[in-house]
Amino acid sequence: MPSIAETVTRLRAAGCVFAEDEAALLHAEAGSAGHLESMIARRVAGAPLEHVLGWASFAGVRVEITDGVFVPRHRTELLTTTARALMPVRTVLDLCCGTGALGLVVVRDHPEVRLVAADVDPAAVACARRNLAGLTEEVYCGDLFAPLPPDLLSAVDLLLVNVPYVPTAEIAYLPEEFRVHEARAALDGGPDGLDLLRRVALEAPGWLSPGGTLLTETGAPQLATAQAILASAGLEPRAVTDPETETTVIAAVRPSTVSSV
Repeated sequence: MPSIAETVTRLRAAGCVFAEDEAALLHAEAGSAGHLESMIARRVAGAPLEHVLGWASFAGVRVEITDGVFVPRHRTELLTTTARALMPVRTVLDLCCGTGALGLVVVRDHPEVRLVAADVDPAAVACARRNLAGLTEEVYCGDLFAPLPPDLLSAVDLLLVNVPYVPTAEIAYLPEEFRVHEARAALDGGPDGLDLLRRVALEAPGWLSPGGTLLTETGAPQLATAQAILASAGLEPRAVTDPETETTVIAAVRPSTVSSV
């Protein structure tokens, strides 16, 4: 079995910026010399570290990852921080859930909350079911709201929907680990990056409870348009930003019904 120093040398030669940290993780995960060599070879070839390890650390939680499934990243922790500030609620929906990481982090210490998750990618759904085992059995496969049970209509207090928002023309400029190793459907947001958000906005008010909140991440250049899309659907959006990670989250509230006198 190679030493950690030898692994560091190979990872550095492949362009891994955090070679020392990655080498330590690979050696800790390896069950044998053959397993270690296989992981090193995959990482050197450009596979994301999380796919190689089979897990990612996200907001202090270890999340299982499988090949091709979108890796939850540090920048998206702002969405979970914003969501947790709104807890507790009765019902949380993690739409476009991927690994289920958002729902997992938000409800992990709220066993009384009903968590529902859905994604269009069967591989992601299988991954989410494993990550959310013990928290919920309601993980559905289908396009956006289509597979959801009808009793969720007008009952979702917190809608987490981290839709793809990379404009199609910009995908070619993403790092290889995005372009090659993650599903394009998890990245491509259409010509301006907001196609999926537009579709979500059309239906979201009908699923949100009065006073319920939709949370989504968007690029800073898209913020004004994204807020206008949500406002035109009858929601009340506000921006939450983190200058350190250059992340922007939109919190859009369905107004509570006001009774006329």
